[in-house]
Amino acid sequence: MPFASLSPLAVVVAFAAGFIPALIWLVFWLFEDRRRPEPRRLVIRTFLVGMVAVPIVLPLEKLAVDSGISTGFFLFLVWASIEELTKFALALLFVLRSKAVDEPIDLPIYLISIALGFAALENTLFLLTPINDGKLLESIVTGNLRFIGASLIHVLSSAVIGGMLAFAFYRERAEKLWYGTIGVILAITLQTIFNFLIISTGASNVLTIFLGVWVGIIFLLLALERVKALKQPRWWEKMFTTRKPQL
Repeated sequence: MPFASLSPLAVVVAFAAGFIPALIWLVFWLFEDRRRPEPRRLVIRTFLVGMVAVPIVLPLEKLAVDSGISTGFFLFLVWASIEELTKFALALLFVLRSKAVDEPIDLPIYLISIALGFAALENTLFLLTPINDGKLLESIVTGNLRFIGASLIHVLSSAVIGGMLAFAFYRERAEKLWYGTIGVILAITLQTIFNFLIISTGASNVLTIFLGVWVGIIFLLLALERVKALKQPRWWEKMFTTRKPQL
C-alpha cells in the first residue's frame, strides 16, 4: 500500500501498536543486566540500528521472491538468513565493538535490543494495512499474536547468537569465530522452522507453535543466568583489567 494513501491516525495507531510491546520487552530484558546497566545512549542506538535493518532486509527478501529461485522451505531459509545475517552484521559494525561491551551478558542484551528494534518497525509495517482499512479487531488480534510469538522469535534467534558469543567471551579469537558461526546457524534454523510452521500449518496450531517459542525463551533465561555467572580468568584480568601504577 502506498504511504500516501495511509491516514495519519492509522500511522499513529500502527506505530503505537508496533513499538509499545517492543519497548516493554526491551525493559524486561534490560532488567536481566540490572547489576551493571548499559549506557542508555548505546541502548537507544542499538534499538535504532535494529530498525535500520528492516529497510535493508525487505528489498532483499523481495528480490529472493522475484528471482524465482527460492520456493517453499528454501524461501524461508533464505529469508531467515537475510534477517539474521543483516542484524548481526549491523551489530558488529555499530554496537559490539563499543567499550561498553565489557562483560559476557552484554552480548545477548545488545543483540536482543537490535532484535526488538527490528521487530518494532516490522510489526508497525505489518499492522498498517489492516488498521488503515478499519479492521481494528483483526489488528488487535494480529498485534497480540506478534507480541507473544513473532517478536519473541526475533529475540530468541538473536539471543542465541549473543549467548554463544557470551560463552566464548573469554576465549581465543578462533574459538569466538567458531562459537559465533554456530550461533548464527542455530538462529537461522530457529527462524526458518518458525516461519515455515506458521505459514504451512493451520490456525489451530499457531498457539502450539508460540508455546514452543515460549519454551525457548525459558531456556534462554536459564542460559543467561549461566552467562552472568561466568568469571574472568586470571590471565584476562592481568591483560585487560590491571592498570600499571603511575610513575
